[in-house]
Amino acid sequence: MSKTLAAQLQLIKQQQRLGLMTHVVLGYPSLAESKDKILRMIAAGVDCIEMQIPFSDPIADGPVITVANQAALQQGVTVEQCFTLAAELITQSPIPLQFIGYYNTVYRYGVEQFINRCQRIGIAGLTFPDLPIVEAAYEPMYTLAKAAGIPMIQLVSPVSTPKRLTDIAKTADTMVYGVARFGITGAGPSASAQLTQRCFTRQRLTQYLQTVRQYVTLPLAVGFGLRQPVDIIQLRGLADLAVIGSALQPLSGQVLSNYLDELCASR
Repeated sequence: MSKTLAAQLQLIKQQQRLGLMTHVVLGYPSLAESKDKILRMIAAGVDCIEMQIPFSDPIADGPVITVANQAALQQGVTVEQCFTLAAELITQSPIPLQFIGYYNTVYRYGVEQFINRCQRIGIAGLTFPDLPIVEAAYEPMYTLAKAAGIPMIQLVSPVSTPKRLTDIAKTADTMVYGVARFGITGAGPSASAQLTQRCFTRQRLTQYLQTVRQYVTLPLAVGFGLRQPVDIIQLRGLADLAVIGSALQPLSGQVLSNYLDELCASR
């Protein structure tokens, strides 16, 4: 059984290093390939993995992950199949495996049923970009997840207001996800160049994350636009986890393993 997210974050802190979280769209290019990718990520030594339940309109995601979502759905991948694969992988994984997705999927499945199933199989955390903290007061998913002991990971961004940061600081659980740039996910020609193009020089990225730290004391994951070792290196001392997603989607087999080795070595 995998570690809890809190335990893994504590281990990273004790080892005084930056953690690495990777991202897989379940069912892309197939469920079998998704399983192989996740096992390779575990073998490479990543610290935790986001498993995305495919959705037709993933509004926070760029073209690479959107295409992966749509391809998985075209093959008929279901939420039930995602649960089945996740349950199998969790029994083999020493690291936390989380779900990321969009609320409409949960609503159709049944919110209580979804949370109960996550609890039974040992899902370590949930991230839903379209379910903001302002809905926590009346959205049962937050209450049910808390009762089940499953962290709901909140997102902050460069445009998060002091009020939003304060609200997140009051209600966040285990970890907060910091968006490293404006816009959607996805790796372009250079994630470092993207940060600059989106008004994020190293100095401004540092200022942004330091501002978040003034409000949020929980561990901070940072993603959106990261793709290569240099992007991870620049987060040392600023974040607890670097998140790599879009750059991984086209890779498989030994090519993926080699790339993961490079990323892990840069922590």
